[in-house]
Parts: sequence; C-alpha cells; structure tokens
Amino acid sequence: MSDKKQFGPIVSSAHLADSALPALSELEFGLILSGHAFERWMVHCMTAAGEPGLTAIDVLVLHSANHRGRPKRISDLCIVLGIEDTHVVIYAIKKLEKRGLLKGTRSGKEKLIGTTEKGVETCMRYREIREELLVESVRGLGLDPKVTSTVAAMLRALSGHYDQAARAAASL
Repeated sequence: MSDKKQFGPIVSSAHLADSALPALSELEFGLILSGHAFERWMVHCMTAAGEPGLTAIDVLVLHSANHRGRPKRISDLCIVLGIEDTHVVIYAIKKLEKRGLLKGTRSGKEKLIGTTEKGVETCMRYREIREELLVESVRGLGLDPKVTSTVAAMLRALSGHYDQAARAAASL
C-alpha cells in the first residue's frame, strides 16, 4: 500500500463525476480551464498585436472573417463559430467595423463581411505573436501532430453530442 493519498479524478464538481462516466467530468473540467485560458490568450495576443479592448468573440469573428480571404455571410460566421445568437456576432462586427478591421459589402440583399487591409495586417501580426509565444512553446511539448488532430476531431464530435443533449434538455 502506498502512502500517497488517492484524490480521485480532478474535476470541478464531484457530484457530476459520481456517474457512469467519471472521465467525462474530468474532460469537462479540462474544457472549462482550457476554454477560459484560450479566451484570455486571444484577448492578450490581440492586445499585443495592437488592438486592445477586444473580447474573445471579437477576435474569433475577425479571424473567421479573414479566413481564406473571402467575405462571409453573417449566418456563416455564426455557424462556423457555433454561435446561436446572431446579435452577438452583429455586435462584434459593428465594433470591428468601427476600428477599421472589417468592412461590409452587399451581394444582392445579403450583407457580406470581409477584412480591411488593416484587419488583414492585424491578423498577420497576431499570427506572428502566436508563432513566437505559443506555437514554439507547444512544439516543445513534443506532441505528435496526428494525435493533436485526432483530439481536435474528438472535441468537434463531442460538441455535436453536447448540442444534441442541449436540444433534448430544452424540450424537458
């Protein structure tokens, strides 16, 4: 017998871990911590890139609008980012337009959102900072890129299960 104490799984809510799948509670706690850390990272990296005062949603909308250099429909931004409330994305777009990072154009009746030259430059500066401060540090962990991609695919798949469970819970 070891002198070490057994603390059990590292979770935020023991009453949720006491279930048929305690490892899911461990994963959820990891998601909570990593989600908040990722949001802090985005905000601070964007500040370092020269755009202080943006929220994590603002940063996500800017990067998504810049993705592949093509303007996006507001509905597509919402779908990609998994945001149900269109007003959240519209508010971020207005904020980013006022800063000169995004611009709206029309395609028939639909508004398309794209990055301005300043928006592209800001995204590229963010990328440079990310490479230097985050990517190099994470590469130092020696993670296998294939395993990292597998974990990413698993998280995307789990998001579907959480969405389905949310729909079911909303109907109760």
